[in-house]
Amino acid sequence: MTTKVTINRLATGVPGLDEVLGGGLPEFSFNLIAGPPGCGKTTLAHQIMFNLAKPERPAIFFTVLGEPPLKMLRYQQQFDFFDSEAINHSIRYINLADDTLAGNLDEVLRRIVAEVEAHGPALVFVDSFRSVVLASQTQDNPNNNLPQFVQQLGMLMTTWQATTFLIGEYFTETDTNPIFTVADGLIWLRQSVQRNSMVRKMEIMKMRGQPTLPGLHTFRIDTSGIKVFAPAAINVKKQDDLSKNVVPPRLKMGIPQLDEMLGGGLPQGYSLLVAGPSGSGKSILAASFLAEGARTGETGVIAMFEPRPNHSQNATLARLIKSDKVGLIDSHAPDTSIDEIVQLLLGEIKRLKATRVVIDSLSGFELALAPTFREDFRESLSRMVTALTSVGVSVLMTSELEDRYTDLRFSPYGTAFLTDAIIVQRYIEVQSRLLRIMAVVKVRASAHSDELRLYRIDDKGLQIDAMLLDQEGLLGGRPTQRRSDRARHGEYEA
Repeated sequence: MTTKVTINRLATGVPGLDEVLGGGLPEFSFNLIAGPPGCGKTTLAHQIMFNLAKPERPAIFFTVLGEPPLKMLRYQQQFDFFDSEAINHSIRYINLADDTLAGNLDEVLRRIVAEVEAHGPALVFVDSFRSVVLASQTQDNPNNNLPQFVQQLGMLMTTWQATTFLIGEYFTETDTNPIFTVADGLIWLRQSVQRNSMVRKMEIMKMRGQPTLPGLHTFRIDTSGIKVFAPAAINVKKQDDLSKNVVPPRLKMGIPQLDEMLGGGLPQGYSLLVAGPSGSGKSILAASFLAEGARTGETGVIAMFEPRPNHSQNATLARLIKSDKVGLIDSHAPDTSIDEIVQLLLGEIKRLKATRVVIDSLSGFELALAPTFREDFRESLSRMVTALTSVGVSVLMTSELEDRYTDLRFSPYGTAFLTDAIIVQRYIEVQSRLLRIMAVVKVRASAHSDELRLYRIDDKGLQIDAMLLDQEGLLGGRPTQRRSDRARHGEYEA
């Protein structure tokens, strides 16, 4: 019987990177961080190094660039992860520029071996390894053997039980280089300019011994360093619970008549789409949903892509945000991705233990995304709704519609099927007046009203009134008392 070798995984300290790597970085692995200039290779390497390096686990950073380490440090110390006390203690910089320019790979390898043997580091970084490759190719030195150099370097680092990172400028994945074969891990960074946004993405092309998350993952560089936005994990058990026929407890919406129309309120853990034209009161309904939760002791989160709540009808929501009973996601960065918004939402949900989430609105959300992320907006929305409902929160999303009066649509994205419940708001013209009507179109696995109800917006919020009636005061051929009652009060009728 053979015993499996357990590979220890190192926590990189880079937000989101461990999830993308499949649980962390394999200890003693031989890795390549590659990509075009300016995509964040050196910053990623430093962030990993400063998070992992300790006196008992020291690091050596070999610089083979034309610039001295001092210049590199001047820029890297602008990031929050930089720790000046670690320099020359748990982290040591060694400049190999002169040896690299000589173009002798044997001499470069000898210097690396000598320094590693002298200091015994657990972490080794070589930046930029591309410089070593180019130097060997431009010198007329018959003794240079690049494949042999790479194999020897990888074998020596593994023998010394060092986790190694080679940082190199490569423009395409098709670049032929023996290091791609020898490396245990290959982290590829990309960047592209789209209109006024810089979009950066990461792909784990290779990581031996563990399942990584496939695909391209967006990341951002800010003062804290690099943040990777991994796709949110799906709570399978929670999804199984939601798939049962038993309707969960109901949440009140803060509008009693609407609760009646929904069959007693919104089932807990459901996703609700509120669709309607501009000015129909979608944001007011969403604010009422959060305020009702706060009234009963629930916290909430709102991702706001419309103007901030600064007028009287949203004063309650503004107070809830100020008192931290509702968390606010208000991102206007031009390179925003849906995965980033989902991670921000999940962070606020965890911080506040929130049970209600509002996204206001999907129309503004789409415009806030970088152009490249709008191409698969529908697919991304599906992932977002699934990720949020799988953690047990109830989600209300608003969607802006062009009111065509005769065309009943729920969403411009074809995403109505993704939600568990739908409320549609519309305008109608009656006797030269523009009136608002509302209907509950869908509540999954639950009975609900099929009435078209008139409603109005006043200083108290959204008020739902009687059913929509015909000109004779009849509904389905039967007289109704509601029409005469409302007529006596001089209110509208249809």
